[in-house]
Amino acid sequence: MSNLELSSSLLAGSALIRNEPVQARSTARLAALLDAAAAVIDEIGYERLTTAMVADRAGASIGTVYRYFPDRIAVLQALATRNSERLASRLAEELAPERHATPAAAMHGVLTAVADMFRHEPGYPSIRVGDVLDLRPPVSAETANGAVATMITDAFIARFGVRDSAELRGAVATAYELIDAFVARAFARNRDGDKALLAEASRVLDAVIDGKL
Repeated sequence: MSNLELSSSLLAGSALIRNEPVQARSTARLAALLDAAAAVIDEIGYERLTTAMVADRAGASIGTVYRYFPDRIAVLQALATRNSERLASRLAEELAPERHATPAAAMHGVLTAVADMFRHEPGYPSIRVGDVLDLRPPVSAETANGAVATMITDAFIARFGVRDSAELRGAVATAYELIDAFVARAFARNRDGDKALLAEASRVLDAVIDGKL
């Protein structure tokens, strides 16, 4: 599996950007604004982020921020979208055919990939796939984590030839929810990740997927 895509119905940010960048300079400027937002969020959390803080950290005018984003919520949603895209890219690498010999090993690879996102992607611990930031009426009963679990399951079916079933999809969905919860807790007060909690996540993951993958 060479590519993973998150359902656009579960991504909040891109539709709220005032001007989609079409030139390299504009794309770089937008990336710099999101990088600045991520850096501020890492320091103070997303609840206190303001557009003025984004402008100041990016070394840009407030007008530049408003050129792309109508308000701070749009900034946060755009960052959630970017984080979702980067998670998808990271999982695509982890679920590539040559990476793991079994679905169970690949599921542990997903755990490692999510921990790496928390460890190395600025802003990701606070703003992940963005369920909490999507203020629009829901168009699907599937959560963002559910969409990620669906992609992982589809990759397992294609890569390992496992039989599609409700039990398989339920096991992967549960496994991904626990990965997200345990890793979030492991990095809540430790920027390198609490090793004991990450080890416990691996142990519980084995219990969830045993005999189902």
